[in-house]
Amino acid sequence: MPQMNMVQALNDALRVEMRRNRDVVVLGEDVGKLGGVFRVTQGLQDEFGESRCFDTPLAEGGILGVAIGMALYGLRPVPEIQFSDFIFPAYDQIVSELAKYRYRSGGEYTCPLVVRTPVGGGIRGGHYHSQSPESQFIHVAGLKVVCPSNPYDAKGLLLSSIRDDDPVLFFEPKRVYRAARADVPEGDYTIPLGEAKVVREGQHVTVVAWGAMLYEALAAAEQAATQGIECDVIDLRTLWPLDIDCIVASVERTGRIVVVHEAPKSCGFGSEIVALVNEKAFLHLEAPPVRVTGWDTPFPYTLENEYLPLAHRILPALVETARY
Repeated sequence: MPQMNMVQALNDALRVEMRRNRDVVVLGEDVGKLGGVFRVTQGLQDEFGESRCFDTPLAEGGILGVAIGMALYGLRPVPEIQFSDFIFPAYDQIVSELAKYRYRSGGEYTCPLVVRTPVGGGIRGGHYHSQSPESQFIHVAGLKVVCPSNPYDAKGLLLSSIRDDDPVLFFEPKRVYRAARADVPEGDYTIPLGEAKVVREGQHVTVVAWGAMLYEALAAAEQAATQGIECDVIDLRTLWPLDIDCIVASVERTGRIVVVHEAPKSCGFGSEIVALVNEKAFLHLEAPPVRVTGWDTPFPYTLENEYLPLAHRILPALVETARY
C-alpha cells in the first residue's frame, strides 16, 4: 500500500473517479496545465483532456454558475476555488441556487457538485488566504460540508462526495497538504459522509476537532496524559451532517467537552456543537463546555501562531475542564 500526502491522495481520488465516470469534470483557476496552485489537479488535463479538466477565468461566481448548470444537465462537476477566502464572490450562487435546487423542485432535480477549496492558516497567507468559513455554509440548508484531516480520509471522503447527489463543500486544510502522510489504498474505496471517528480514547475529557486542528488537539491530549488526564479525541471529518451521536456517546462517558477550531469563536461551528451537547447530554455534563478557537479578528499575517488555537492554548483548557 503506497504512502501518500493529502495532495497526492486527493489527486488519486480525482483520477479514480474520472476514470470510473466520464461525467466527472474538473474546472477552476489554473487547475489544468498548471495543476492548481497546490498541484492537487496536476496531470489530470494530460490524462483526460481539456474538455474534462480546464482552466476558467478569475471569476468565482462564474465558476460556480457554470458548474451548477453542468450538474443540472447530468454532469458531476468538481470546481476548485483557489483559496476558501475567494469563495465569497460565489456565495450567492452557492446559497441562492446550488443549495436550493432539490427543495425548490420538490426533489425533481438534484445538483451533484463538489466545491473543493483549501482552507485555514499555517502558510503565512494573512487575512486573505487563511480563513475558515465553514460555519457560514453549515448554516445554509441543502449543503453538506466536509473537512478531512489526513490523506486516507481525504481520498475516501472525496470519492463519497463526488458520488453524492447533494452539493458538497469540501474544505482541504492546506496546513497539512504535505505535512501529513498515511497509507492510502490504491483504487476505489469510500468513507461515508456524516460519520465522525474517535482517534484517541480516554475517559476524562471529550475533545472535538477537525482538519489541521486535529493534530493540535492530539498533541495537547498527549501532554495532558502526562498529568493523568486521558482525552477522547474525535475527528469530525464531516462537519454537516454532524455525527452528534458520536459526540454525545463520548460526553456521556467523560462528562466534559472541549471543542477546537481555527475560525473565530463568535458564531463558529463550536457554538452549535456546544448547544447540541447541552440539549442532548446536559445531565451528563460535569463541567461547562469549552471552546478553544481563533480570535474574533481578521486572520493576522505576522501573529499567525498567536491566532491559531495550537496545542499550548488547548492544554490549559483540557486541564481546567478535567479538574473543574
